[in-house]
Amino acid sequence: MNKTELIEHIALQADISKAAAARAVDAMISGVSQSLKKGEPVALVGFGTFVVSSRAAREGRNPRTGAPVHIRAARIPRFRPGKVLLDALS
Repeated sequence: MNKTELIEHIALQADISKAAAARAVDAMISGVSQSLKKGEPVALVGFGTFVVSSRAAREGRNPRTGAPVHIRAARIPRFRPGKVLLDALS
């Protein structure tokens, strides 16, 4: 499912226009992004938790030449699924 399909699904389920569903999806994505940027986790009970994780700097290799490459440290988003979501997939 892509973003457009998600908007269509929300519009049908909530009985709202696609424009309103698109604004709701964009607002949710914006809210999650802003919270993660501040380093705050976003917990959606039953669905899961978005958190920011730190990845240390490390040395990698260029696959074409085999030359060593320095990979910078980074903050990356991670998702931990909730129990209800895990149970739904089992």
